[in-house]
Amino acid sequence: MAATGGGSGACFVLGASGETGRALLRELLARQLFARVTLIGRRRLSLGEETGAAVEQAVVDFERLGEHAAAFQGHDVGFCCLGTTRAKAGAAGFVRVDRDYVAQAAELARAGGCKHFVLQSSQGANQHSRFLYLRVKGEVENLVQAVGFDRCTILRPAVLLCKRQESRPTEWMAQQFLGIVARVFPTAYSVPVETVARAMVASVLQPGEGKVEVLENGAIHKLGKAVPQQGT
Repeated sequence: MAATGGGSGACFVLGASGETGRALLRELLARQLFARVTLIGRRRLSLGEETGAAVEQAVVDFERLGEHAAAFQGHDVGFCCLGTTRAKAGAAGFVRVDRDYVAQAAELARAGGCKHFVLQSSQGANQHSRFLYLRVKGEVENLVQAVGFDRCTILRPAVLLCKRQESRPTEWMAQQFLGIVARVFPTAYSVPVETVARAMVASVLQPGEGKVEVLENGAIHKLGKAVPQQGT
């Protein structure tokens, strides 16, 4: 798909409740790229009336994801921002969400006709890493690639800059520090979630460079700028 708007086709978003997922949904709706956007998650999200009839929500049990194959049918593009943290879910829970859920969702999406899968991963993802987070991210990248989509785009952002609705003091301080660093080294150590969202959209709008494309943090910044912000 390389359209510039007009609302044709359908896509789904996994992880729409997260910071990047919310930014991605705003971007998709503002550009009206798809006639139908399906949010697949464990609970319904409260959305504004401005989303209109284009947005559908499918509530699934990720522990029994195979029973929800219908939710993944009929989409041209799949966007995945699904993830948790070890602090929230524990080591086993983190692996289950960030690797197992994502890999199974990719398989269901491919079986349901999805041609292009866009995955948010992480800078430093490596299946051989000694660090659990980076190792799991590397493993899920390999699993998604093995599914066999016509196109697979993997984004590896550095530290995500965002304005959380509920932020702990330490998180706020870290965000402020990284914001200062970003002014000096704008593409090295961090990236705003809005830029990641625009890059995910741009990857769909532009022709790919091969069946699998991996975008590191610098490329995410560049691609995110390739699609102008709405209202500019």
